[in-house]
Amino acid sequence: MTDTAPARLAIGDRVPAALRARWVRAGHCPDRDVHALFRARVRAHPRQEAVLDADGVLDYAELDREVDRIAAALDRAGIGPGEVVGIRMPNGRRMVVAELAVAAVGAVVLAYPAGRGSRDTRSLLGRSRAAAAIFGSAADADDARELPELRHVFTFGAGESGPRSLDDAPAARWAAREQDPEAPVRILVTSGSEAEPKMIAYSHNAMAGGRANYVRGLADAAREPGPMRALLLMSLASSYGSCATHVAIAALGATIVLADGFVPARTFELIARHRPGHVFGVPTMLRRLAEHPAAPDEDLSSVRVVVSSAAPLSEVTRDAAARRFGAQVISVYGSSDGINCHTARTPDQPGTGLPDPAVAEISVVGADGAEVPPGESGEILARGPMTPLGYVAAPELDARYRTADGWVRSGDRGMLDERGRLHVLGRLHQVVSRGGYHISPAEVERQIAAHPAVVDVACVGVPDDDLGERLCACVSGTAELTLAGLTAFLEEERGLEHRKLPEFLVVLPELPLAPTGKVCRRTVTALATERTAPGGTR
Repeated sequence: MTDTAPARLAIGDRVPAALRARWVRAGHCPDRDVHALFRARVRAHPRQEAVLDADGVLDYAELDREVDRIAAALDRAGIGPGEVVGIRMPNGRRMVVAELAVAAVGAVVLAYPAGRGSRDTRSLLGRSRAAAAIFGSAADADDARELPELRHVFTFGAGESGPRSLDDAPAARWAAREQDPEAPVRILVTSGSEAEPKMIAYSHNAMAGGRANYVRGLADAAREPGPMRALLLMSLASSYGSCATHVAIAALGATIVLADGFVPARTFELIARHRPGHVFGVPTMLRRLAEHPAAPDEDLSSVRVVVSSAAPLSEVTRDAAARRFGAQVISVYGSSDGINCHTARTPDQPGTGLPDPAVAEISVVGADGAEVPPGESGEILARGPMTPLGYVAAPELDARYRTADGWVRSGDRGMLDERGRLHVLGRLHQVVSRGGYHISPAEVERQIAAHPAVVDVACVGVPDDDLGERLCACVSGTAELTLAGLTAFLEEERGLEHRKLPEFLVVLPELPLAPTGKVCRRTVTALATERTAPGGTR
């Protein structure tokens, strides 16, 4: 660690300035920075609850004081506009305070999920040329101190004391500084299919404009009196979780309830105590909640909308969650790369939803880059108020996934029907190659997920000396499953072609999850490969 500032990372915008200006004129973006928006919320309702977590309740005025205290500490350390600050902390008020304080000094939040291991710390902070990092774990802080270009390593809520503990920072008021709304404020991290996690930079306008418009649509669907009140089960450091601090709080003035880990029984206790109108989670969480036995005096009447994102939502899980909560279930298709569409606008119709121009317009193109007619499939492209600036420290990704006129290439295959609704059909290139025939795991997963005994499913390729790869279905379920029974269901009831049927079945108590809450495909693939090898145990 050094006190000499390295060259600051340049983050350019891949969207033409004229388009950005048009979205501001249309009212899709606020043209104000995140901290200014947050301060406006504080003035409007200082005593409204902002964050409810394991430590209690923090109202907007109290949250503002905490943000000021940490922003002043960062400023004293010399952290300023345009510098990247890594944040690795568990869900809770300190995570929210850290994100807002970094934005308050004009720096850029690079949040990534808490968990074991130092690989992400070295990769993300190094490639982004981070000036500082804030950790909720003393072990993480020790790992980061080995990075030569990192000027400051702070702990916050790690139980440490001393000059690098933000818990010890004195009370102070922070004088707001006007910031460029088109400057970067948040870097989202996604594993994607690259060797290292991708980093995607978002501006104040993209976060508090396009991304906020998508969450506002979810809030409107609930017809909830007063500000949005939401229980967030996913990691705030994930792409999905980025809808919390800069969006739900700063842009929308919502109240957020944060769980300190996902436990179904604890989730229902939080609902009963804090009465959220929205519950946000990933499909795996929703299925486990739907299967959890109801308490005799259970009261879920406050919940009006359940929101699912980060992975495809099966019909079985959607229907089970709707019955369990007695609420509308909204499925969100989106990605860190700048794409979003959800079913709030078309709740009773098939498909992923109707694209909202206040969020992102969507186009489907063929291999030649030209739009295909309704009903034909191709690659999904998106462009709009939520479109990010570009990839961080990865010009090759900008070249691969961004067009000169601002479109984002999703890498997903989809179709727009005659009514303009988007249907997502899976990844373009995530395939299993069996003897030269390409099988889409996503397509097979969707059909397996319709089986009433299946809770979670991930289909992966396992090595085969003869055919190169064979398809293995890894499932967790509520009843005994056999490969013969599953393939009969897929052929006879779902109409899946014989050549797409899985040739192996691995049954697990639960599918392993990554820190983001998604199924960890790397771990699933390793388990499948081990168990399908000669002599392996299935």
